[in-house]
Amino acid sequence: MDTLNKILGDAVAMAREAGEAQMRLYRSGHLDIVEKQNAFDVVTAADKASERIVVDAINRLYPGHSILSEESGLHEGDSEWQWVIDPLDGTTNYSNGLPLFNVSIGVKHNGETVVGVVYAPALGEMFTAVKGGGALLGGNPIKCGSKTLLEQAVVSTGFPYDKAVNPDNNIAAASRVIPVVRGLRRLGSAALDICYVAAGFLDGYWEMSLNEWDVCAALLIASEAGAQWTDFRHDRNRSILVAAPGIYDELLGLVEAG
Repeated sequence: MDTLNKILGDAVAMAREAGEAQMRLYRSGHLDIVEKQNAFDVVTAADKASERIVVDAINRLYPGHSILSEESGLHEGDSEWQWVIDPLDGTTNYSNGLPLFNVSIGVKHNGETVVGVVYAPALGEMFTAVKGGGALLGGNPIKCGSKTLLEQAVVSTGFPYDKAVNPDNNIAAASRVIPVVRGLRRLGSAALDICYVAAGFLDGYWEMSLNEWDVCAALLIASEAGAQWTDFRHDRNRSILVAAPGIYDELLGLVEAG
């Protein structure tokens, strides 16, 4: 556990430094926005600056550990340890001046996520977890919600980048869920969606065609907070549903009904 707590402390420091870099450019008009896959998928100068900060710190403090990062891909290293990084999750929000974005850092040991850090610098929210140690927000323990009725639940979702050209785009599932929940939200940051389920701010979340760096850290935080989650499909990258136990089965049934 001492090793994991050391890694957690270092990951928190990395996330804070990357978050500071993001805030220096936030709403500055100097983002150098570039499209990636299409007009819906963009990268900014802040994504790249954040990645450099985190990757350089890992290489300095944990030389030999492997790294999987959204912008630069896989850096091979020690097969026992892997850092999974989304240097700026919620880039579309960030590039539009919306505050729902974060740095996400997950650490795996022999394939199991053992440390998770999600830091939203514009909101001042730091979510953390160590395997078996519970989940924290700002150093305080968090637990997922206790609702059992979908009609009282507020849930969130998202839509894949190929939504304009692929009819398998989550719109049908959203249409099934909207009439039976108190509210449906679209926050635009998978890691924050999942962490908000962990903290009970949301009661459930689902999205398909995500990537490992989008969810690695947040899913540990959600699990440690008592939420349930699953990969509800295996043909669209990581397709994740996470919810409070009391609404998990019913929400999953609606999402899978198509």
